[in-house]
Amino acid sequence: MSGYEVEHNLAGQPGQEQASQRARRPDLSTFFSTLELVDTSGEQQAHLNTHAVPLPEDVAALYRNLANAFEMMRGGASGPQQEGTNNLLASLVEELMRNADDPPTEVKGVPDSFLDELDRVPKKSLKPADSCPICGNPFLDDEYPLVVVLPCSPMHKFDLECIRPWLKLNPTCPLDRKELLKKKAPPPPPDDDDGEYDDYYA
Repeated sequence: MSGYEVEHNLAGQPGQEQASQRARRPDLSTFFSTLELVDTSGEQQAHLNTHAVPLPEDVAALYRNLANAFEMMRGGASGPQQEGTNNLLASLVEELMRNADDPPTEVKGVPDSFLDELDRVPKKSLKPADSCPICGNPFLDDEYPLVVVLPCSPMHKFDLECIRPWLKLNPTCPLDRKELLKKKAPPPPPDDDDGEYDDYYA
């Protein structure tokens, strides 16, 4: 069976050695199509029944899809600099598989508006040694890097393509596990004394 490079006619092209050393990102189209079924962030679609919850098997499949994708990235990483990436991916895969085995009733990830508002890191401020903690690829290997920094620390920089699926499931930073999205407190119940007055007051 031929490899990826042969099937896509990449053999002998410039930059091939560099590309083959990098971990390839897996296709997440199945993950995102499953996410559309179970997204509870309120932005994707309005449900007819406001009390409806996602089916547990769909939620389990969502977590399992991302765990498999991260495991594939972990298998592609090699070399001493990838050890930290492998450790991080191993812990993320473990957490995702726990959620797949015992799926929550709702997905508590961040809405798309949160991802849109993350601070972008300009290419000129990236150093050659800076790399994504998830995929392990140096940011500057990409001609047009789309790097975001999480609000928990100015050092927590990720490729948006890598951090987006994690944040759609978990509102925490993968590195320090700090909660990134503060939930708004529910409004207080209406006070019954404000509206109607009793006939006994004269």
